[in-house]
Amino acid sequence: MIHPPISLKPYGRHAILIEWPNEVSETILESILDFEDFLIRDCLNEREWETISAYNSLLLVHPKLEIDFPEFSQSIKEWYERSKGGVAREKVLWKLPVSYDKAFGIDLDEVANRLGMGTDDIIKLHTESVYTVYGIGFVPGFMYLGGVPQELEIPRKPTPRLKVKKGSVGIAGRQTGIYPQESPGGWNIIGNCPIPLFDRNKKNPCFVNVGDKIQFQKVSLGEYELHKIEAEVGIYKPEKVLLDA
Repeated sequence: MIHPPISLKPYGRHAILIEWPNEVSETILESILDFEDFLIRDCLNEREWETISAYNSLLLVHPKLEIDFPEFSQSIKEWYERSKGGVAREKVLWKLPVSYDKAFGIDLDEVANRLGMGTDDIIKLHTESVYTVYGIGFVPGFMYLGGVPQELEIPRKPTPRLKVKKGSVGIAGRQTGIYPQESPGGWNIIGNCPIPLFDRNKKNPCFVNVGDKIQFQKVSLGEYELHKIEAEVGIYKPEKVLLDA
């Protein structure tokens, strides 16, 4: 298998950053995730290593080990050459409910006007698309979802809001995402998802992983309230579809 080229740089005393070509590409993301799996399985023998993958990079962190950059970077290059790629990983599509009611979609009319289409067209395009999780960050559980159709591409708001409501679904540029908690934000808000995406009390706080797929499903206000209650009492289960590897 021909690997995309990588570069390495020190990231403080306890971490090293591996970078792939600077482009949004599922091929590159697959290479990153394959190598991450290979490192965890065959190379990083100590349990305390933490790996963080996103877009075109993979960060390796060890809280106690001071990394010898020249020596460790050479090992990484050798491991990368040895990795075969194509690791059989579970391919998952999550279907998440969203209410696009105007009470939640506070920028929906503005987005429709700027893009020259009706709000129903915006919702149709947003729910028909399947998105790839390229990164999780900014705040815990915030998913950066790539794959927004060209017709929906719209710049961030010129002035970010100081408070964006928890569960808000936004679009900006070629990305869409859900704010997992109240926070500042500059994306255009078109709806709200009633289920929590991050719970620090759970063993796996975020059930979605980088590389997963997301598709939004439009729900009525009544369904939104029902799912919110189900999530609060712990009985809501996000719809999970296994895809062919």
